[in-house]
Amino acid sequence: MYGNTSFGDEGLDPETLTADQRRQLERDLSLVAQHTRKLLPAEFVVGSDLTAGSDGPEATVAVRPPVGPVVSAGYTPEEADATITEDERTDLAQGLAASAALQVKQALSGSTNPTAR
Repeated sequence: MYGNTSFGDEGLDPETLTADQRRQLERDLSLVAQHTRKLLPAEFVVGSDLTAGSDGPEATVAVRPPVGPVVSAGYTPEEADATITEDERTDLAQGLAASAALQVKQALSGSTNPTAR
């Protein structure tokens, strides 16, 4: 239908990263994923991805809980040299871990019997 129609800015040119900038962003994503893995049990699968979006590079870290939907967080750097700071990495990891744990809790609510009364 409208897939090939550009309704946005005609001159929008996605920012491209140099090899060093890409490696730095991938390293930052890897650190977020690693921190998230440490916060969760082994049954949770954590991964990261860096893709080229319409507005430049798009970074994603996702968690697949053992039950429930996937939880993900996206990051789009504003500048090519931007890095994900340690505080941002910690916030992302803790937020993802908490959201993934909540997904499991919500998926299991009502489907288990209490062990004691």
